Amino acid sequence: MSQNVLRLDNITMQFGGVVAVDNLSLEVNEGEIVALIGPNGAGKTTAFNTITGVYEPTNGQVSFMGESIVRNHPQGKMKQNYKGKEAGKFVQLPVLDPTPDRITKLGMARTFQNIRLFKSETVYNNVLTACHAEADYNIFQSLWRLKAGPKWLTKYYYQEKALREKTEELLKIMGIWEQRDMIAVNLPYGQQRKLEIARALATDPKLLLLDEPAAGMNPEETLALMDLIREIRDRFDLTVLIIEHHMDLVMNVSDRIFVLNFGKPLAEGTPAEIQSNPEVIEAYLGKEDDGDGDA
Repeated sequence: MSQNVLRLDNITMQFGGVVAVDNLSLEVNEGEIVALIGPNGAGKTTAFNTITGVYEPTNGQVSFMGESIVRNHPQGKMKQNYKGKEAGKFVQLPVLDPTPDRITKLGMARTFQNIRLFKSETVYNNVLTACHAEADYNIFQSLWRLKAGPKWLTKYYYQEKALREKTEELLKIMGIWEQRDMIAVNLPYGQQRKLEIARALATDPKLLLLDEPAAGMNPEETLALMDLIREIRDRFDLTVLIIEHHMDLVMNVSDRIFVLNFGKPLAEGTPAEIQSNPEVIEAYLGKEDDGDGDA
């Protein structure tokens, strides 16, 4: 039986009186490619931000590799203002609110709906910088390496060599090695997306979260991205959670799909089940008017 990599229990994210995510529970198992979809404003990116520590949830728990990493319950004024469910479920448990960098070190990496690169740096340095997350020396040791002993310098040399080889490999896998010396902001939009994925992979994640990876891509690029997502899942032994509006990509690459609507879970199933689900069709296309009004 495959291991449970990510689990959300009763996650609610409330901003004042607005409930952006309402009592969301889902599981993502090892090796799966799972899509989280829904109309604009459904709460998908808010869910990502809660999983990765950008937001502290108003209520609920996030577990990663079987361990609780995020947890909260309504507190202070929110006790009275809370509109979600299960308000008392996690009250007796300690609050867990790690920063995004700590969650990254646990083995979770993400891309963003709005691309976030080191725009004035080269493509190569964008990925190399992320690779340094696994180095076991700090910036001061690096700056003063000339005064270090020969044993430490040898260690530093081989680590740097390995990180540069890893950077080269990732850029070649993503198909942007030839652009390695370009300033990141000068890349075409689709290639910037690929660079952001390469930078996420540089942190050696177990779970990769992709927020609208096909945004800005033409049909040919989107088709190639489908194959690329499968390739990196298999090559790096990853589990993948995707937010995406491009339904061709979602239906062709996903093992399972979760649907959100107005922050609430609407449906879960295989691509075939989701495509034929009348509630999902209504959420995306609207309910057909069966009235007998005059033409």
